[in-house]
Amino acid sequence: QVQLVESGGGLVQPGGSLRLSCTVSGSISSIYAMGWYRQAPRKLREPVATLTSDYSRTYRDSVKGRFTISRDNAKNTVYLQMNSLKPEDTAVYYCSAQVVAGSQLRWGQGTQVTVSS
Repeated sequence: QVQLVESGGGLVQPGGSLRLSCTVSGSISSIYAMGWYRQAPRKLREPVATLTSDYSRTYRDSVKGRFTISRDNAKNTVYLQMNSLKPEDTAVYYCSAQVVAGSQLRWGQGTQVTVSS
């Protein structure tokens, strides 16, 4: 059973940076895809960034050039570096894991990111 634990959220001013971490139980090197999603109040959960086992990356348009997803297989951890944060980035951020292609996503508990002056 894959378990995900996020950390690194918090309150930051517009233009600031945060790095989210997602530590995975077991080895992430064999997981097909890792990702970050977010859910703002009264909105649907939306994908932010994904990283497959062959290091293919995708980003939603609104975060391209500002966010970077990466992984450290030795630490079984996936990161989301978020720069130039905007108030509209405020949301609960969830780490996801898709163990094999087409399988159901596994979720962490989420971490709150608030961008406000």
